[in-house]
Amino acid sequence: MSKNVLKLGLPKGSLQESTLKLMKKAGYNVSVSSRSYYPSINDIEIQPMLIRAQEMARYVEDGVLDCGLTGYDWILEQNASVRTVAELNYAKEGLRPVRWVVAVPNDSKIKKLKDLNGKRIATELVGFTKRYLKSKGVKADIDFSWGATEVKPPFLADAIVELTETGSSLKANNLRIVETILESTTRFISNKDSYKNNWKKQKIDNLVMLLKGALEAEERVGLKMNVSKSSLKRVVSLLPAMHSPTISELTDEGWLDVDVIIEEKLVRDLIPRLKKAGATGIVEYPLNKVIP
Repeated sequence: MSKNVLKLGLPKGSLQESTLKLMKKAGYNVSVSSRSYYPSINDIEIQPMLIRAQEMARYVEDGVLDCGLTGYDWILEQNASVRTVAELNYAKEGLRPVRWVVAVPNDSKIKKLKDLNGKRIATELVGFTKRYLKSKGVKADIDFSWGATEVKPPFLADAIVELTETGSSLKANNLRIVETILESTTRFISNKDSYKNNWKKQKIDNLVMLLKGALEAEERVGLKMNVSKSSLKRVVSLLPAMHSPTISELTDEGWLDVDVIIEEKLVRDLIPRLKKAGATGIVEYPLNKVIP
């Protein structure tokens, strides 16, 4: 058993599944039991704990945890003094920021932020919402919402401040967005004193490097193909590589192996063009990590 242990907070709730998937891709297999908040992990130097993202920053600030993954929104809500080691651009449903928006019923007379003066707003993001509205000169009553916030207007609240990725849930509840007040991404945060410890800092930096590498690989794939020397210039001109493609000699004289990493969204249209330019034996393969 290692005498060095890194206490890592993993977000329980909406970010849990996507975080565990990312951890696995980075090389860390985390096994969660339905009866325990202490998952197992294939690294004896890491002690993981499941904590709701809303509370993570406070426990990291206090040193109960050395580090953790949480949203930028909840760091601001807790007004926590922590070190942001990295921004990791993933959320519950995809690789994009989430938004906190002011939303009202479709038939509401509230058209802009100033119209919220004297109104009642329901939200989970109470602290930040109060500070934001104050900075805009708006005075409103802010109520903490324990959930199902979208159903509060118009009888229990005039407006809500709610988290959205696509806006589909708001539309389904006949709500329209008045203004976006915050964009948030996932952050890897550390306790400031923990990050001053040489061993913990190195452990955190290595973990973050692998997580970022796993994220980099999420939207990319590798392509391998055989190309004749006479077709090489045409084929390479079509490749939007991260850098230059890797080119090596094949045993068949006059033929080369070309290997490249590209964005997955480009592959569908690119492969027919590569084939037409003279590439053969084209193989697409997934990536686990891309470390710059």
